[in-house]
Amino acid sequence: MQVTVRKFTDADLPAMTAIWNGIVEEGNSFPQDRPFTEEEAREFFAAQSFTGVAEADGKVLGLYILHPNNAGRCGHIANASYGVSSGARGLGVGEKLVRHSLEMCPACGFVGLQFNAVVCTNTAAIKLYERLGFEHIGTTKNGYRFKDGSYADLFLFNKPLI
Repeated sequence: MQVTVRKFTDADLPAMTAIWNGIVEEGNSFPQDRPFTEEEAREFFAAQSFTGVAEADGKVLGLYILHPNNAGRCGHIANASYGVSSGARGLGVGEKLVRHSLEMCPACGFVGLQFNAVVCTNTAAIKLYERLGFEHIGTTKNGYRFKDGSYADLFLFNKPLI
């Protein structure tokens, strides 16, 4: 399977919205607690510094958003979120998305990439980030609330690009 990553188009929005909302409804990694309408998704994805999709054979398998982690004098460090459709997990799509986002950082004016909210139970993401050279820089105790009301720690990861 040949996976390519590119900038999203409006034609991708139904698949992107379904992937994003599926992850939100799983309730184990994204901070959002309600799904997007397609119009909300359109506005959200268009407002990012860059939104990319991973596709194979004309089918969207995943997506990512890239934007400043903070504002003003701290706006040169990026933050990103990644989503892979449930049927494409474990096939390397997430790694393609992360690698593409790292390539896009300089083009968007970013000198580093930081994740503020990696749920400690998301072992696949944690292994990927560590393999790609991200450093675990901290923990927010009980920073994530699952749908059942229980809590888990959030990990912070950082990767300087200069």
